[in-house]
Amino acid sequence: MSPLVLSTRALKVVNKAIDLFRHHGFHLVGVDRIIKESEITKMTFYHYFQSKARFIEICLLVQKERLQDKVIAIVEYDQDSSVRDKLNKLYYLHTDLEGPYYLLFKALFETKNTYSNAYQTAIRYRTWLTNEIYSQLRFIKSDVSFHDAKLLLHIIEGTIIQRLSNTDVDERDKQFEYFIAILS
Repeated sequence: MSPLVLSTRALKVVNKAIDLFRHHGFHLVGVDRIIKESEITKMTFYHYFQSKARFIEICLLVQKERLQDKVIAIVEYDQDSSVRDKLNKLYYLHTDLEGPYYLLFKALFETKNTYSNAYQTAIRYRTWLTNEIYSQLRFIKSDVSFHDAKLLLHIIEGTIIQRLSNTDVDERDKQFEYFIAILS
């Protein structure tokens, strides 16, 4: 897939919509609200994005690229951190409800039946992240299984759900710490 190139004006609309979708959901935010809050005309919106479905897909692609850049910065360019520290940073990056992963996580539940291309973008990121986690876990324990990477992803997503339900997240954070400790 070719890199996504957006004009400054289109990117402003995408950024506004990412915030709206994060806080109100994909189905409750319509094109009219997006254009009103972005201060553009409906014609301009459809010129840039063609449809709401394509627009949601673009928003998720932008979010996915931003998040991948952050993950790569943590795992590849942060030479001063241990693998445990890198995994810890990945955990907190992905469990932050105001962070970039939350929108992709939300898309897993809200876009599957209505916006299949957007849903696939979220699934592709999740698969990519699992591979990145697996690569890091192999530095801790060479015979780690891919299942262990999936388990860590489930711990991350369980923490998000706990944070959304306002339950005690310390237990989930302890599960993350315990998971990393048993691998060592």
